[in-house]
Amino acid sequence: MPLIGIKNELLNHDLQIIPYKGLPIKSNWSLIWTEDKRQSPVFAAYLAHLKENKSQIAYSEFSWYEQY
Repeated sequence: MPLIGIKNELLNHDLQIIPYKGLPIKSNWSLIWTEDKRQSPVFAAYLAHLKENKSQIAYSEFSWYEQY
């Protein structure tokens, strides 16, 4: 189960992580869209925002998981 899916349960101590060899499994996230679909100006602005601010967004939204 991804940590982001059980964030509240971990923070509330309803669940705990039991260390196990070979875990955690790390993965990369990607944004995908169909190549032939025209991008709206809103989507283009959102994509530019993500590209420019990805480190800051990742830290502000996901830095809590480092304690696990």
